Amino acid sequence: MLPEHKQILVVDDEPNLRRVLSAQLERDGYDVHTAEDGEQALGILKEHHIDLVITDLRMPRLDGMELLRRAQKLDAELPVVMITAHGTVDNAVEALKTGAFDYLTKPFDQVEVRTIVAKALRTRDLSATEASRPFHEIPTEGARYGIIGQSPSILDLYAVLDRVADTPTTVLITGESGTGKELVARALHESSSRHDKSFIKVNCAAIPKDLMESELFGYERGAFTGAVGSKPGRFELASGGTLFLDEIGSIPVEMQVKLLRALQESEFERVGGVRTIRVDVRLIAATNSDLKKEIAQGGFREDLYYRLNVVPIRLPSLRERASDIPLLVSHFIQKFNTRLKKDIDGVEPAALARLTGYPWPGNIRELENVIERAVLFCDGDELHLSDLPAEVRGAAPPAFPLGFSESALSSTPFPPPSAEASSSSPSDGLKEQVKAAMSRLERELIVRALEQTSGNVTHAARLLKISRKGLQLKMKELGLREPGDRGEV
Repeated sequence: MLPEHKQILVVDDEPNLRRVLSAQLERDGYDVHTAEDGEQALGILKEHHIDLVITDLRMPRLDGMELLRRAQKLDAELPVVMITAHGTVDNAVEALKTGAFDYLTKPFDQVEVRTIVAKALRTRDLSATEASRPFHEIPTEGARYGIIGQSPSILDLYAVLDRVADTPTTVLITGESGTGKELVARALHESSSRHDKSFIKVNCAAIPKDLMESELFGYERGAFTGAVGSKPGRFELASGGTLFLDEIGSIPVEMQVKLLRALQESEFERVGGVRTIRVDVRLIAATNSDLKKEIAQGGFREDLYYRLNVVPIRLPSLRERASDIPLLVSHFIQKFNTRLKKDIDGVEPAALARLTGYPWPGNIRELENVIERAVLFCDGDELHLSDLPAEVRGAAPPAFPLGFSESALSSTPFPPPSAEASSSSPSDGLKEQVKAAMSRLERELIVRALEQTSGNVTHAARLLKISRKGLQLKMKELGLREPGDRGEV
């Protein structure tokens, strides 16, 4: 089956190489763009949606390493494959440590090209469904480790990260797709003493079963057909830094014993090699599957599970932290205002109520996509219910603040702007609009809870899952009179 119009950019100053590589890729069914140097490539990246870049390391004007760095700023998930001669393999390895996906050596082996391209594109597709980085751009007291949230589950997450970030301890991150597992893995790395070393990510679900060992541990020349030279694996590349094994449950059972040995002994041999290689790697693993169930079914080794599960971190789904949704909505509106050249500065209460009440099966990634669509189609300066997709509009508003706790209800949804922020910043108006909408939503939910409990404050507090005193404080803040003020008990 041919790929679905994947766009590949080939960058090299040698016309013949561009022609030969482009011809093979086009025969394989890809759409190919070409550039003769990094400057021209950047122009193409800004004008087209590119799924994969294959670039030479050494080029005039802008070389492959600088192109890699700038491409990552444009699209952090864009895979970049380096082209190198045998004499400059060390440079290609350095590029991998900087964030390149892989490298090809001249002359090309067609099978290797096809394998690397397919693996890179598969990783890109999986990243599009899981990677969530919606938290980097707002200076707010409600964000730590690049994560926005004030809900109890996120405050608990901050506390765990405080304890384990700057340690060599192995961490296992679990949670549904779209909850931000890679974001947390990067936060652990960036907050550790290894932050200036490599952060190497491997999406285990994207790697064919028969290539898993060579991907993790590398191979020696002649180890198999197409192994025209030696190549380090991801463990070697991550030595001194952090190795992030995403979708760890996808590793074949027969490979798990070798992974266990590498973790326990910090050593391994390359495929086809006899020399034992020692490494210093901090391992972080992640999965959206139930590994205990996999163990019961024989799909995952129990000893490997316990070796990985030293510090477990479970990421909550978005429906479990619904009180964070206004913060996230505000962030995404600002993000897409910039990208789509819009000037949205508010959300009507009805729209915010629907966004808060929707179950979000796709988690933060789905919320981001919904807000992008809403901003794109909004004709005014405020998002309305009609701007949301039908499935969200049809969601019932919550009967009480799902995921709200006493601390969440009594806290200000948007903290004051940072000292560095200009008092005239366009985001200030947006924050105030969403803050006001959140207050109106809270008021509506409290009134509804009081109606459902015939004005009994104690029962309403229980329904809202907060203390009676917390509800009284919130009612006072919102200007709501207690039933007792009207002679009620």
